[in-house]
Amino acid sequence: MTVSPAAPGDEYAQSLEARGMPALPAAPARDRGEGPFERLVLRGATVIDGTGAPPWGPVDIVVENGRITGLHAVGVPGRAINPERRPGAGTREIDCHGKFVTPGFVDAHAHIGWPAHAARGAQPRADYIYKLWLAHGVTTVREMGSINGLGWSLSEKARAASHEIAAPRLLVHAYFPAVNDMLKTIHSPQQAREWVQGIAARGADGIKFFGGAPSLMRSAIEEANALGLRTGCHHAQQAVGRANAMTTAKWGLTSAEHFYGLPEALFDDRLLQAYPADYNYADEYMRFSEAGFGFHLAAQPGSDHWNKVLDQFLELDFTFVPTLGIYDANRDLMRARRADWHDEYTWPGLWDSFQPDRGAHGAHWFRWSTADEIRWKQNYQLWMAFINAYKNRGGRVAAGSDSGFIFQTYGFGFVRELEMLQEAGFHPLEVLRAATSQGADLMGLGDEIGVIDVGRVADLLVHDVNPLADFKQLYGTGAMRLDDENGGGTVWQRALRYTIREGLVYDVAELLADVRDMVAQERERLAAQ
Repeated sequence: MTVSPAAPGDEYAQSLEARGMPALPAAPARDRGEGPFERLVLRGATVIDGTGAPPWGPVDIVVENGRITGLHAVGVPGRAINPERRPGAGTREIDCHGKFVTPGFVDAHAHIGWPAHAARGAQPRADYIYKLWLAHGVTTVREMGSINGLGWSLSEKARAASHEIAAPRLLVHAYFPAVNDMLKTIHSPQQAREWVQGIAARGADGIKFFGGAPSLMRSAIEEANALGLRTGCHHAQQAVGRANAMTTAKWGLTSAEHFYGLPEALFDDRLLQAYPADYNYADEYMRFSEAGFGFHLAAQPGSDHWNKVLDQFLELDFTFVPTLGIYDANRDLMRARRADWHDEYTWPGLWDSFQPDRGAHGAHWFRWSTADEIRWKQNYQLWMAFINAYKNRGGRVAAGSDSGFIFQTYGFGFVRELEMLQEAGFHPLEVLRAATSQGADLMGLGDEIGVIDVGRVADLLVHDVNPLADFKQLYGTGAMRLDDENGGGTVWQRALRYTIREGLVYDVAELLADVRDMVAQERERLAAQ
């Protein structure tokens, strides 16, 4: 049977479907969320605005038709509020006295599932993924790769924009098909430019690279910049010898994803990593074991070359999306495997995809050892030192989760990223900035989202407790605390109460209950087979 050529951006999805790994079904119609309202008023909030400014309040926030139209300082802590200072009544009001309001979170590296997981079990539903994101405060997602197909992803983006589905705002980056170990259909610079023009015409927001021949990748980046598209690259080991993160930054790449390509930019006594003679990239254990050794060979923190590389990236206004959390299991497998949320919130087929398997991506545990974990812990120290120094010098670092792999569940993985940015040396206010305004700036939406200010889109999170005090309380499970008010025992305390996207109010408890029900029903379905 002759297969019609795929539209630009749909090539990889078509190849996966032909091998029995189809795209996810589209999300069902929205069944949660109130509004948007003609006039929504949040009363008495303490505001953490996403710029890095410390909390202030009490503040009444007025939202009209999905945008912030008023920020009214209505008093000072410890004194009664003068009613005359307050704005008029809303058609819907939320009592935020004693609560904290932040911008909605921006997940700068995410995937709406991964069709290849279908080889190991039923894929998660799209609404399962969306509701977990919303339940963890994620109101904007940068979809890196559109592995379900660009057409599918653009359709979901439009449905999310119109609030037809309960989902974050979606920015869609298409996979650049130019690497042999995934799919290569582009073979010349002219084809690369035409492909970029094709995805731009379809409405893509950007491109996700895994590397490629320098002539192809550079041509695509140049064309993307000319057309106003953003670009990000996972500098895969198969391609990094020809173009590391510094190389592509000089070509005009927007951001480096994960850490790949950065150690190579920091090498000062070699060009390539010292792989053992029996290394094979197709062996997932070897791939991830050796990946934890790159920073050991690089220029060390504080050295002349290390500082030179920092300064060069700063001059290029480059962005790093480190996705620290997605590799967390590499340094402590047992912790990641036994996380509190897996029992109730991890989709059974997703759980199956995490298990050891020689042929599955990120399932490399069949030989994972104490030595591997030690190597990765040391790798993290060096990696985090660079990312923290880059932030300290004014460089842009955005929070991204890359969840759906390596024991990281959607939503929960984003919160883990916040914890690990704090571990890297970020003050909690700097973490929040990376998770809001810095991600918005990366996407070219810095004037619309990521900051609480008049005129901005009303993407807002209402927290019962100060999220800066402990990011663990952002997990959907909450964090375990002593229940002193009721005479002892323990209680799971959760910070986030409402996620507001463009004025539409989602009750987090309802979203989490929906996810638990989906997981339970899927387990019942599997048990009945």
